[in-house]
Amino acid sequence: MNKVKYLLTYRYALMIHDLTVVFVQKYIEYKSRTRDQMEQAARSGKQNIVEGVSQSTSLKTQIKLLGVSVASFEELTADYEDYLRQHNLETYPKTDSKVRVFRDTGYRLSALSNLSPLGDFIEKPTFPGNPTDDANFLLTLCHIVTFLLSKQIKAAEEKFVSGGGYTETLFRKRLKFSK
Repeated sequence: MNKVKYLLTYRYALMIHDLTVVFVQKYIEYKSRTRDQMEQAARSGKQNIVEGVSQSTSLKTQIKLLGVSVASFEELTADYEDYLRQHNLETYPKTDSKVRVFRDTGYRLSALSNLSPLGDFIEKPTFPGNPTDDANFLLTLCHIVTFLLSKQIKAAEEKFVSGGGYTETLFRKRLKFSK
C-alpha cells in the first residue's frame, strides 16, 4: 500500500475531496464558478499532502506544500460557511451533539482498520442527508484536517530544526568526505 494512505491527514483529505464532489453536484448550480472552486480546493488540499510527503520532496518543500494544503482546506471551510449563511441554514457550534457525531464518524471512517489491503475505504463516507447536516459534516471534517495538518507541519518543522534539510545533510556528508 502507498505510504501516503497511512497518513491520517490524507485519509481525511480523501473523504473531504470525495464528499465535496458529491456535495457540489447535489447542492451547487451546475454553471456556478463556486462549484469548480470548491472541487479544486478539495483536490488541492489532498494532492498537496500527496506531493508533500513523496519520497523526492525535501523537508522544506514538505512544510511548504502542507501549508498550501491547509490554505486550500481553509478556503473550502469558508465556502461551506458561505453556503450555510447564504442559504439561511444553521452553522452548528462545535459543542452541538451533531458535531460530536460527525467527529466520531470521521474518526471511524479514517481508522486504519477501515482500509482495504489496497488502502481504499472499506466503509465509504456518506452524507447525513440534508443540506444543513451535509455542509456541517464537511465543515467538521475540514476543521479536523486543518488541525491535524498544523500538527504535521509543526513536527516537520521540529525535524528540520533539529536535523536540517536535505541540502544541509548533503553538505555535512561532503565535509566528512573531504576530511
